[in-house]
Amino acid sequence: MPLYLGVMSGTSLDGLDIALIEQGQHTRLLATFYQPMPESLRQELLALCSPGDDELARAALAEQRWVELAAIAIAELLQQQGLEPGHIRAIGSHGQTIRHEPARHFTIQIGNPALLAELTGICVVADFRRRDVAAGGQGAPLVPAFHQALFGDSSGYVAVLNIGGFSNLSLLAPGQDVLGFDSGPGNVLLDAWIQHCQGSHYDRDGNWAATGQINPALLSRLLEDPFFATRGPKSTGRELFNLDWLLAHLQRLPPMPTEDVQATLVELTACSITDALRSAQPHTDELLVCGGGAHNTCLMKRLAALLPDTQVRSTAALGHDPDWIEAMAFAWLAHCALSSIPGNRPSVTGARGLRVLGAIYPA
Repeated sequence: MPLYLGVMSGTSLDGLDIALIEQGQHTRLLATFYQPMPESLRQELLALCSPGDDELARAALAEQRWVELAAIAIAELLQQQGLEPGHIRAIGSHGQTIRHEPARHFTIQIGNPALLAELTGICVVADFRRRDVAAGGQGAPLVPAFHQALFGDSSGYVAVLNIGGFSNLSLLAPGQDVLGFDSGPGNVLLDAWIQHCQGSHYDRDGNWAATGQINPALLSRLLEDPFFATRGPKSTGRELFNLDWLLAHLQRLPPMPTEDVQATLVELTACSITDALRSAQPHTDELLVCGGGAHNTCLMKRLAALLPDTQVRSTAALGHDPDWIEAMAFAWLAHCALSSIPGNRPSVTGARGLRVLGAIYPA
């Protein structure tokens, strides 16, 4: 059966996730590799998320470094597995999102797929989002179709929650098309705040948040953002939810302990997820959580508390490591592109119809 690689680096910019899958009637994860992101590249990619000087040249140089890093990691994974480039049918490369503004009809992921094909000797499928945007869609989230393929055999009402920098939900109801949308921040504000206050990249297990108290005034103010009142299809990114957005709200309130802000941000993520879930699918039997947020004990406890009639658990309970679902999804999307299978779902993105996603760069 054909083998594919999926390469994913998300909003956290901590590193590159690479998943090796075997794609037959079902998707099987064979191996994984994690490549940490050099701090200098991480800072440059973060800076490129906002307007700046000479950004075209800077983006071109940054994506060269990103691709070189990915190629090194892919070579290491293949060596570990005793595989040659010719054994891999294709790489599905998400690239690194630096702008996502579907309301203005564009989304930008850098990652120079031509260079990745050249360095690896493997066919690369990339630029998955723009075809959906061209068809009037949000270009995101793209994982619900894969979630349906992976978890859609349940007889109950299931939601799959991916908590990366941002949170997205896939709603799987028996006999119905998958629904899905971004619900709002995932880890992006939690990471930004602990970086701002302590210099750490993330709050391990939510331990710092667990020491604070939820501030109702701050929570209420944050939840008033118009994004939370809109229904899907919808997607979001750093253009809306970022440190400056949070600081602007904090300036309008009396000073509070920094750990209380972190605890309130956990509650913001949990409330925005559960409110959106109840609105779109009033009864949910099971909420399966993947992405880095599945390891945030404080957040997982709040989700369970806010959804007392829903079983909340990691996808690990079903044998799927939560850390690798998204990288697997882009390997699967590469399979879909080469097989002329539509990868989007209009019920999720709002596109005018099904579209085969991705541009193909032969080896």
